[in-house]
Amino acid sequence: MIGGGSWGCAFALLLRERGHAVTLACRDPEQARELAETGRNPRYLTFADLSGIAATTVAEAPVETAELVVLAVPSRAFGGVAGALPGAAPVLSLTKGLDPATGERLSTLVRGLVRGRAVAVLSGPNFAEEIARGLPAAAVIATEDGFLAGQLQHALNSPLFRAYVNPDLVGVELCGAAKNVIALAAGAVDGLALGDNAKAALITRGLAEMARLGEACGARPETFSGLAGMGDLIATCWSSHGRNRRAGELIALGATAEEAIAAIGQVVEGLTTAPVLRDLAHRVGVELPITEGVCRVLEGESLGALAASLMGRRPTEE
Repeated sequence: MIGGGSWGCAFALLLRERGHAVTLACRDPEQARELAETGRNPRYLTFADLSGIAATTVAEAPVETAELVVLAVPSRAFGGVAGALPGAAPVLSLTKGLDPATGERLSTLVRGLVRGRAVAVLSGPNFAEEIARGLPAAAVIATEDGFLAGQLQHALNSPLFRAYVNPDLVGVELCGAAKNVIALAAGAVDGLALGDNAKAALITRGLAEMARLGEACGARPETFSGLAGMGDLIATCWSSHGRNRRAGELIALGATAEEAIAAIGQVVEGLTTAPVLRDLAHRVGVELPITEGVCRVLEGESLGALAASLMGRRPTEE
């Protein structure tokens, strides 16, 4: 498991409970040392008992002999980490975003960097805090490799974590990237106290945006009504755990994007993904008004002007 943040630690716990031998690889040597000595993460999920999970640095992790490499790193670091992986073990990505440098989906990046390496993506409404506390959840495993899908489903499925499989790698990855951008807008609705009607409308139209983009990129329409689409979107836009929702709320209350990140203390993927997603939409000729609006606010436009422009769009069919 490469990535010592909240989701990396929570997923390592999930793997441990299923009886797997897990090594948690951290970027920070001090964090790795404390994890190894105390069984606790000094920064994230500090309540969680991680005993029984080996901890080391990324450089010293036994990647070459691993049966599976799980990546839970920020999208901006994903390419560099994936490109440096030794061995040929399959990769399971937990990262929800696009590569900021190329605009590529992250699974495409893995296969381009290491030819022949099998890759899968896990996505869904999975807040790390709840997973770490043993609360029930479900997720979808997306891969074009049917054998790998079956292996991962068997390795992960339990009475507390239900794992589905889906061959639509394109759709699942686009859902994971786009829902964070919509969550920024949903948080802004909260910050401006515009009400539940407005928030529900924004989330619904956000899902329509996601589906339009997916269709243009060759995804399956039904993926967007599943766990990676509607499920994760609802959770991210409404939960107090949602970093992107919280960032949007803070920005609506007057914080800069940098101040919002500092207050949250963790990566806010939607802020990285928004301009990358907008550029992808331009390349495939799809209109994403909410995503465009989020980018304009991040570039300095007032939220009041954005709300007026979205509500003032030409009426059309749903």
